[in-house]
Amino acid sequence: MRSRTGGMWWGTAIEAPDPGVLARFYAGLLGWRIGHEEPGTAVVAASPQGPFLVFQRADGYRAPRWPPAEGQQRPMMHLDFQVGDLEEAVAEAVALGATVAGHQPQEDVRVMFDPAGHPFCLCFDRA
Repeated sequence: MRSRTGGMWWGTAIEAPDPGVLARFYAGLLGWRIGHEEPGTAVVAASPQGPFLVFQRADGYRAPRWPPAEGQQRPMMHLDFQVGDLEEAVAEAVALGATVAGHQPQEDVRVMFDPAGHPFCLCFDRA
């Protein structure tokens, strides 16, 4: 976009029942910092230049269903994180408040749920 200039932020906005809780979870998971927090919004940043994850309060929030089920809220996107030790990464995520999904479609990937119920994946890097 031509109207973007240096220093303008970009990121992914994610709905949550409590943005601060979810921001602290992802800040701990990724080793990022909370760059901004106010009622209804919290932002986690890798650096002052980004990338950013923006968490916004959603009234009536319903967690996505994994695996998808007819008539239920579908996961319309999810975050993937490449890791060097899958079991260690799962243990770290669980210690921060994540849960392991019951349905695991791949041997080298773990589908997890963040504290708000969003699915995310930990993907083992065999290299």
